[in-house]
Order: sequence, then C-alpha cells, then structure tokens
Amino acid sequence: MKFSYLTLIIGSSILFNSCMNPKLNYPDAKRENVVDTLHGVAIADPYRWLENPDDSATVAWVTAENTITRAFLDSIPDRAKIQSRLSELWNYPKYSAPAKKGNNYFFSKNDGLQNQSVLYWQEGPEGEPKVLIDPNTLSADGTVALTLTTVSEDGSLLAYGLSGSGSDRQDVKIRQVKDGTDLNETIKWCKFTSIAWLPDGSGFYYNRFPEPGTVKKEDENRFNKVYFHKIGTQQSQDKLIYEEPSNPDRGFSPMVTEDGRYLLIYVWQGTDPRNRVYYFDLKGGNKLVKLLDAGDATWSPVHNEGTTFYFFTNLDAPKGKLISIDISNPGSDNWRTIIPEQPEVLDFVTVVNRQFVAGYMKDAHHELKVYSAGGEFIKEIPLPAVGTVGISSSKSTDTDMFVTFTSFVYPPTIFRYDFTTGNLKLFRRPEVKFIPEDFETRQVFYTSKDGTRVPMFIVFKKGLKLDGTAPALLYGYGGFNVNMTPGFSLSRLIWMEAGGIFAMANLRGGGEYGEDWHQAGMLEKKQNVFDDLHAAAEYLAKEKYTSAEKLAINGGSNGGLLVAAAMTQRPELYGAVVCQVPVIDMLRYHKFTVGSYWIPEYGNAEADSTQFKFMLAYSPLHNIREGVNYPPTLITSADTDDRVVPAHAKKFAATLQYTYKGKNPILIRIETKAGHGAGKPTSKVIDEAADIYSFLFKQFGMKM
Repeated sequence: MKFSYLTLIIGSSILFNSCMNPKLNYPDAKRENVVDTLHGVAIADPYRWLENPDDSATVAWVTAENTITRAFLDSIPDRAKIQSRLSELWNYPKYSAPAKKGNNYFFSKNDGLQNQSVLYWQEGPEGEPKVLIDPNTLSADGTVALTLTTVSEDGSLLAYGLSGSGSDRQDVKIRQVKDGTDLNETIKWCKFTSIAWLPDGSGFYYNRFPEPGTVKKEDENRFNKVYFHKIGTQQSQDKLIYEEPSNPDRGFSPMVTEDGRYLLIYVWQGTDPRNRVYYFDLKGGNKLVKLLDAGDATWSPVHNEGTTFYFFTNLDAPKGKLISIDISNPGSDNWRTIIPEQPEVLDFVTVVNRQFVAGYMKDAHHELKVYSAGGEFIKEIPLPAVGTVGISSSKSTDTDMFVTFTSFVYPPTIFRYDFTTGNLKLFRRPEVKFIPEDFETRQVFYTSKDGTRVPMFIVFKKGLKLDGTAPALLYGYGGFNVNMTPGFSLSRLIWMEAGGIFAMANLRGGGEYGEDWHQAGMLEKKQNVFDDLHAAAEYLAKEKYTSAEKLAINGGSNGGLLVAAAMTQRPELYGAVVCQVPVIDMLRYHKFTVGSYWIPEYGNAEADSTQFKFMLAYSPLHNIREGVNYPPTLITSADTDDRVVPAHAKKFAATLQYTYKGKNPILIRIETKAGHGAGKPTSKVIDEAADIYSFLFKQFGMKM
C-alpha cells in the first residue's frame, strides 16, 4: 500500500478547509491483473482482492477509507446539531402491538434510546408488565439482537433467536415465561428459521442449515432441513422430518395449523415468489402429501377448517385472490374462489372472529376490509389517513385485533378493533417531539420512459416555496415484490424540518400493483426500474419541486443497486447519491453468502449468455466510465453483513475513486460489528443517520 496512514490521520483536519468539496487524497488501492472470460467476453476485476475481508491489504484499505470518511463527516459544522436533533426525536417510548398466547400478552418496548427493544409479558390484559428478555444486557455495545420470538400456544414457553453483529445467523434458546429461566438446550445453525410449536408445547418444528464443516463452505446456505425438537432434550437428539438432497437450493419453513392437526411445509427457493406447499397429517401417520407442487404461483396458507384449507394465491390472478382447497378432494377442478381478484392488490389476509380480514393496496397505500367466512364483503374499516397497516391477532376465534397504522408523518400508532362493536379505538399513541400538522403529503403520478404510469409520494413542510430551489431526497427500491407503502422515518424529519423535500417512487419490480408489476422490473426487464427512477427525477425537476443539482437519491440493498445503476447511467440527473449496503457486481453476486437466492430476480450471468448481456449492461461496477462527472457519493456497508457482502461496496468505491478525476467526494463508510440492517443498535442507527444527513446538508448548503 503506497499510503501513509499516519500522515492521513495527522493531516486530515486540513483537507476540508479550502473549498466545499476539495479533491480528496484517497488510499492507494492496488490494481491486479485479474480477468475472467464470460461467454467470450473478457471481464477485468482488478479489485478482486477486496473480496477477502481478512486480507491485510483489505483491512488496511478499509481503515484508511474510514479515516478519510470520518474526517470529512466530522468536519461538517452542523453534524453535532443533526446528531442532537436525531437523538431528541428518537427519545420516546416505542411499543409493538400486543400478541396473546393463552392468557398471556407479549409486546416489545424501547424506552427511547435503548440499543435494543425489550420483550415484556403480562398475565391478562390488565396484568403488570414484566421483562422477559432484555437484549441490552447481552452485550456492552448493543450488538446482540433478539431476532426471533415464537411463543407456545399456552403462553408458557418462548423460543427465541439471538444474532450478533447484525448477522442473519441465529442461536435459538427456550425460556420459561413464568420464571424467566432458560432451559439447558440451544438450537444452532439457524438462518431464516421458522418455529412451529405443537399445541401442547411439548416441542416444535424448525428449519436449519447444515452444521459448518459437514458440507463444503459454499454449501453452508443450502441443504435446508426441517427437524423436530422435543423440549427437555439436546439438539443432537432432534428428529429429521424433511429434506430434499436432490434439490439443495430449496428451503422449508414449517407451520402447524391452529387446530394442531397438520404440519405444513412451505417450500421456497431463494427469493422466487413461486413456492410449493406440502403437509403431514400429524394424526394420520408420517406420510408427506405434496399438495401444491407445480411451483407455478405464490401459495400462502391462511387458515383451515378441518380438511378445508384457505390459501392466498396469485395463480391466474396477479393481484391476488383467496381460494379454498379440500385436501380430501384436492383436484384443481374442486377449488373454490372465496374472495376473487379485485382491481386493488390483495396484500395480506388473515382470520379473526371467524371472518377474513384483508389488507388491500390501492395505489401503494392500504385499505382494510372484512369478509364473511363465505367470502361476502361485510365492511371496510376506516383508517386515519393514507398509510400502511399491520394486523396482530392470535386465534381465528378472537373477537378483537390490534391494528398498527403508520404514514410519512404519522408515527406507528396502535389501535384495537372490536368485532362485537365495530369500533376502532386508540390503544397506544407515541409521543414524538414534532408537529405532524406542519407537513404536507401528496401523491402524484408520472410517466416513465415506456409510457407506464408510476405513483410517487412527496412530503414537505407546509409553506415551502416550490420554485425548484429546494433540496429533495428521492428514495426507491424496485425489486423482489417488496411494497413501498407510506411509513414513518424519524431521520427524514430533520431533512424536512430543514426545508428538504422527501419523495418515494413506487418503481416497477415491487408488488404495489401485483405480480405483473413485479415481473415488469426483474430479469431482462430490470432496466425499467432504473428508467422509472430517472423519470421520477425528471418529474421533480420539471414540476419545480427541486432541480437536478439539488436532488439526492437514496436506496439500500437492492435499492443500493438502484441508485448505483442510476448514477452510472444518468449522472447529470442527480446532485448527490447515498448508496447503502448495495448489490454492485452483477456478474459475481451469486457467489457470496445467500446471493444465489436472488438468481430468480436478477439472473445468472455466469450460467446464461442471454442473462449475461442484460446484466452486464446495467451492472454498476462494470459501467463506471472515465471522463464522467459523477455526483457526490456516500457508500455505506458493514463488515459483518452476511447477506450483501461488503465486497460489493468496497469494489464500487475503489473503482469510482480510481476512475473519477473530479472534486466531488466519493466516500465509503464501513460500519463495524453491524450487518445488513436488522438488529442494528439504536446508537449505530443514529450515528449512521447523522453521517448521511450531514453529508447531504453539506452538499446542498443546508443548515439546521
């Protein structure tokens, strides 16, 4: 490494005084002669060495990059004020909706600035809340998170998963609710694990991956299996229930029906929304029945009454419908449609009070409707505003449910809906230190490159002059059938309080308009997603919300791919880029951790020459060009991200810093002891948000 870290550290304070964005002295990153040939095309990969996080050169490069980034961000005058305001906003009690098991109620609470939320329980609706698990006591820095909680049907036992440093890996333990003690048994090698208790609490089914060392390193996220764990025994005694060695890329999530009669196996393959459903009759022997095995659609079990099973599906209904299948006569000719496909998208459906409660999406926001057991429409439950809802209930016979509602300036608020009275009453309202009435939310529709009509939400402070001079932050995702519905963000409040506009575009690739909308933004149609973002940027400038010079784009994970592709395709449209935990190298992404899970969404450039062509065409790493004025860019990642490995972000930053010769900063921020995002402690969340908004404030000359 041709770089003096001592000189950097000592001299960093003088790097940022001469002008707004002086030319930074980036670390020297060696370029090696690494070339792959894919389908007859030579692909250079000079920073392949950055894929090894433990290599001394990688460690030194990361240290140097973090030092430069830290010096740049800490020099921003308003950073302390931004961090202080973020801490003030964050410092209020946050509750989850209660869940009932037996006579016990369970909920999580964060007093305000606790690194991790605490799990509580109480006996009956009026009982005294007691701490069941406080993850904050498990690590000094708050990096051990409670990432899985499943309570037995009688409310006496809790199976819970702990993850360290943001990892997707979990160790599952069992706690006795009444006295708060753990049983002497631990379930290991869990990741994306489901827990399905038997009704009597004597044990549970779960899925896990192979023990490391029993398979090749590259197979540690394959060969998923379902086991049964009997309470009071060690994992070594667990009984293997189901596996498919001939289909190593399939995963199996167990579910036990409410009546305790059937064990369902939800069969998935990576992120492909098409799945299968198998079952065992727990009272009828050990025979597996492959009920839905075509892999032709989404099949989500909702409920059963005896042998009649209800499924959400998008088979021949891209916006979703509810059907019933009698497993004693399961031929498709005998299937019944209970709730047919509607103009709106059926987002979720559950059973409460022996009725179907359905959440629909209309132009990317929720409506809540109730149907009879036979599928007749009963009523719509009015919601407080345009926003997003979540349902918490325990049994199909419950006569009430908890509804959590949120929107852009509406913090998550819990309501209780009583089916006997038909009333939706406030249960718990958060007290956030801001005034919601000071802000305005609009929904607009714009036209993308191919004529597609795309919705976008725009939020800003009332009275803001819309003359094209305001800074704006455009957020998007556009993939994996993920819905971008209105949601509350504490960090975005400081942006809007300072006169910034927030916009969220509902790009293709998501599920806001059903499976057709999803498929219009995947595989060979992925370019549609980037075109949708470009069109959103052009709309915001044309309608005088902002200008290209004042427009920042932000996205994480698949959204990180989005903004990275956007800045390499149309850099002139954007004034700044915040690219978080991104997928960047589209030719090699499938080789790392769970990257192969995403092949149904992106494709496999190595295996398919046609897919190689369209993936190479947009792969951000391979489309960085000399002589282009790239916007100021902040890339974030985490050293223990085992979902999207930080090598993506590192190689992107190194390539940009080598290729781009202008003065706009190209910074990378690599968090330590943090993963893809889930379970990140509050202190790290606030620090990262303070860095991101400090970066944006500096680029656009904003003040607190």
